[in-house]
Amino acid sequence: MPVATDRPDGRLRSAGTSPAAGRDGEKRPRAPLWAKLITVFGAVLLLASTGTAVAATYLLGKVTDNLQTTDSVLGAGGGVGAQTGGKLPDGAVNLLMLGLDTRAGWEKSGLGSRSDTIIVLHIPASRDKMQMLSIPRDTYAQIPADEELHFGGSSGRINGAFMYGSQGTGGWKGGMKLATKAVHDLTGISFNGVVIIDFAGFKDILEALGGVRMCVDQRMWSSHYVVDGKGKISYAKGADPTSPPSNALWFEKGCRDMKAWEALEYSRLRHSANGDYDRQRHQQQLLKAMAKKATSNGVLTNMSKLSKLLEAAGSSLKIDPNGVPIADFFFGLKGLANAEMMPIRSNGGTYVKAPGGAEGTSDETKALFAAAAADKLDAFLLDHPKMTINSTS
Repeated sequence: MPVATDRPDGRLRSAGTSPAAGRDGEKRPRAPLWAKLITVFGAVLLLASTGTAVAATYLLGKVTDNLQTTDSVLGAGGGVGAQTGGKLPDGAVNLLMLGLDTRAGWEKSGLGSRSDTIIVLHIPASRDKMQMLSIPRDTYAQIPADEELHFGGSSGRINGAFMYGSQGTGGWKGGMKLATKAVHDLTGISFNGVVIIDFAGFKDILEALGGVRMCVDQRMWSSHYVVDGKGKISYAKGADPTSPPSNALWFEKGCRDMKAWEALEYSRLRHSANGDYDRQRHQQQLLKAMAKKATSNGVLTNMSKLSKLLEAAGSSLKIDPNGVPIADFFFGLKGLANAEMMPIRSNGGTYVKAPGGAEGTSDETKALFAAAAADKLDAFLLDHPKMTINSTS
């Protein structure tokens, strides 16, 4: 079956509906988002810092004018937030990125939302690379109690932590707080910043970039789209099959330039032999592709494109910068513009059994977390190369 040639909305709508419409024809607000587009901000601010103060202020304003921040997550104590003197450390930096895939109005409903993507971004003291550690959403974890959120504690899949925290009046701040505590307890890592991602919210940024180049490494099908006899692609409303229907949309092997909607859908595919591990890898591939495109000369040297890109990103960003002024937070990471991005998989990309059908954490993965907490990941990965994802993994 062909891959779509013209994109519906980033929220996966029928190809014939209005770009402003969501799954049920509802108009979606801009979703919260953060990609490892920290490289975008770093590169932009590096460029700005070599120019005039007016240019730097203008570009930073495009990022920060509409972003939402909180100090209630890492400032709550308990070792979850790394110690700070109001600035990023000179040594290693650890950021937590929580990926949501939500529908409009989820906070008002009080039902909460799950964090289906969890990535620890480790930046070593050398500042020469960014190491992305994916934690499977089904990882079995202890979810700690939180009196302020009226939550008594639980155990189960770690993606439920955000849901428990965001229920009722908790909202995104409550979800972020409880999810961060659960990840900290699982990994032993204290964080310098926490960011919320919404993969549907990548639409504005990806469209500002003009799409990205992606490589499909295995033939896969979409459970969200179907193709009619005339080749028209539409959203399969209400469907989520476990096997491909006769009119499924297939992603064929090979490298090509993908439109925003297409790249988003590919990053969500999960029907494969390795399931969630393939999904993690494709999402990390998307983040790398976005960072590469955003730091290319075609974007960085075009003030109009750059302005639109930063405005789209800033308007959908939610972050706890751990008490560091937001301008200092971004400027402190500007040196990452040319840093290598290294995706890492937990459990070596294999399933480890845990209670209730959840995913376990191997001893090797526990050692991986300890190495990240101690800023000794380089040495660890030399001894455990299968945990590093390369282009052929």
